Amino acid sequence: MAPREPLLKPVPIAELRPTQMTVGYREVEEKRRRWREHDPEKKAAFLGSHMIPTLLGPKKRHYVIDHHHLSRALLEEGVESVLVTVVADLHKLDKDAFWTVADHKSWVHPYDSDGVRVGFSDIPKAISDLSDDPFRSLAGELRRAGGFAKDTTPFSEFLWADFLRRNLKRKQVEHDFTQAVEEALALAKSQDAGYLPGWCGPIES
Repeated sequence: MAPREPLLKPVPIAELRPTQMTVGYREVEEKRRRWREHDPEKKAAFLGSHMIPTLLGPKKRHYVIDHHHLSRALLEEGVESVLVTVVADLHKLDKDAFWTVADHKSWVHPYDSDGVRVGFSDIPKAISDLSDDPFRSLAGELRRAGGFAKDTTPFSEFLWADFLRRNLKRKQVEHDFTQAVEEALALAKSQDAGYLPGWCGPIES
């Protein structure tokens, strides 16, 4: 009898495979700061309650489908392994079929730091190789500031990042993040953002 509960096992973070191109480095730094603030005795409990969902892919490698930022932050903080929960076992598929299934299930986000779709082969092979998308950091900060609600839509914060990318200049986000957040808050309340997941609507006058 195969167990019906998810199998939990520690996997070295260095062996995890990403399913996206980028993370927001500011967002990673925020998660690193929070990790350092945790009581050392509670860190194990935190890891136990923040399992990394993965796909078991070709060669039985684990492909991360959420918590890329947390994985990168823990890696940079010297954590060697994390618990994973396997969402789907696709290890019998060849590489092309694996990525096709992942794409149709919205388990992969092959878009670079300019928001341009790339080939699956361009996705980094390691969490440490994820590049920076400052608009993803802006989207994360926007959500924390109440600009939009957390939503179950896959890669919802990347959708917000893409919206912000179309309305703000990258240099502005990189050089005056606080001002960019203020402008993002105004944009988030506009009707133009109405199609996005977690949109909270315009402020009533």
